[in-house]
Amino acid sequence: MPQGIHDIELPLPIGTVWKFVSVLENWVLLVPGYISHEVIDERRVTWTFTGDIGIMKKQINLQVDITEWNEPTEVKFTLTGINENFTGEGYFRAEALGEARTKMTGFLDITAKGLKAPMVNSILKSHVPQLTTDLAEAVASRMRE
Repeated sequence: MPQGIHDIELPLPIGTVWKFVSVLENWVLLVPGYISHEVIDERRVTWTFTGDIGIMKKQINLQVDITEWNEPTEVKFTLTGINENFTGEGYFRAEALGEARTKMTGFLDITAKGLKAPMVNSILKSHVPQLTTDLAEAVASRMRE
């Protein structure tokens, strides 16, 4: 299971972090390789980005479904491949460290299915942790602005 987790301490109250991550459109734009997205409803969006799979760059289309909103601490979501056989899940979690400090954790787990899965998953094992870090850092950076 290719997965990544990344923690960041932010000089922001937990409510500010929640206001940002609880809105899909705030963070889908920040995924590395972002091309476009389409909002289906407040809990579902399709996401198109360029994925780096080994020596290939490929356009990936995923559906992101919010499965849980636990205000103000957690947004959980699932990922379903539209043009590729991928499944996955992720979350953003927030933990108040004081009135004006919050620890945010980003997590992604993405698994390829099908005939090419063993090869693709071995590549994803090295890419998903970096993707998770890049996305979490981009979200943190945008919230600091």
